[in-house]
Amino acid sequence: MAWNVFKFCTALRALGSIMIVFVLTIIGVTYYSVVIAHYGPSIFLGGFDTVFSIVVLFFFHSLLVMVTWCYSSAVVTDPGGVPPDWRPLTDEEKGDADPLVGSGYGSAELYSKQLVMAGDYMSQDIRFCHKCKQFKPPRTHHCSVCRRCILKMDHHCVWVVNCVGALNYKYFLLFLFYTFLETTLVCLLLLRVFMEFFNDGEIDETPGTLAATFITFVLNLAFALSILGFLIMHITLVGANTTTIEAYEKKTSPKWRYDLGWKKNFQQVFGLEKKFWFIPAYSEEDLKRMTTLRGFEYPTRPDWELPQRH
Repeated sequence: MAWNVFKFCTALRALGSIMIVFVLTIIGVTYYSVVIAHYGPSIFLGGFDTVFSIVVLFFFHSLLVMVTWCYSSAVVTDPGGVPPDWRPLTDEEKGDADPLVGSGYGSAELYSKQLVMAGDYMSQDIRFCHKCKQFKPPRTHHCSVCRRCILKMDHHCVWVVNCVGALNYKYFLLFLFYTFLETTLVCLLLLRVFMEFFNDGEIDETPGTLAATFITFVLNLAFALSILGFLIMHITLVGANTTTIEAYEKKTSPKWRYDLGWKKNFQQVFGLEKKFWFIPAYSEEDLKRMTTLRGFEYPTRPDWELPQRH
C-alpha cells in the first residue's frame, strides 16, 4: 500500500505557527550575540574599533531589515487562489471576455455540468480540480495543506506558514537571498569568538554570552549552508521558468513550453522595473502590463505544440 504523506497536512498547519516563533527566536539570539554582546559595546572603544563597529552594525541592521521585510511579505501575501467563478475561455470567447468572469461554473450545483465540460477543454490542456470542484488555470496545483488550488504553486513552505505561489514567489526568493547574506555576515563576525572556544586561554565573557555566541554561530552557519543550496536550486528554476512541482512534471518532456529564455523568465518573476528587483514589491506599471504577475496567463515558446491526447 502506498504511503500517503498528506495525512500529515494537519500537523504541518499546526507546525507553522511554531516555526514563526522559532525564526523570531533565532533573530533575537543573533541580535543579542552580534549587537548587544559584542559590536554594540565596541562603539565606545574609540579609534578603529569604533569605525569598524559602526560599519558592521550598519550592514547588519540593513540586512536584518530586508530579511524581516521579505519574510513578513512572504508570510502575509496570498500566493494566489482561483476565484470560484473562474473558467477557461473557448476560442470564440478569447479576446471578448474577462478570464476572471465566469457564468456560475464554480457553483456546487453545476459540478456535474463542469465534469462534462471538462472533456471539451482537454484539447486546451485545461485541468479540473475534483477537490475544489472547479477548473484550474495553467500552472495551478492543489495544496492539501491550504486546502485550495494555488496559482503557479511552487511548494508549501512551513517556514513561512504559507504556500509559495505566483504572487509571493519573488518575496520568498528575496527572503532566501537576504537571509543567506545575513547569516554569512554573522558567521564572519563571530568566527573569531567561536575559535576562542578551542584555545587554552581564558575567554573574557560571561557563560551566558558564550553560550549565546556558540549557538548563534552554529545555527547561522547551518542556515547559510542549507540556504545556499536552496538559492542555487531556485535560481536554476527561475532561469528555466519552472517551479519545484513542474520540475518533476517536465522530466519526460524535451521542451518546456514556458521557457522563453533566461532574461524573459527572470522578468516574469521579478518584473521589468530594475529598481524593484531587490525589494518585495512590484511597480504599478509592471502589475498593469505583465499578466504573468497575476498568475492566470503565461506566454509559451513559439516552437511548442500541445501534445495530442489519445
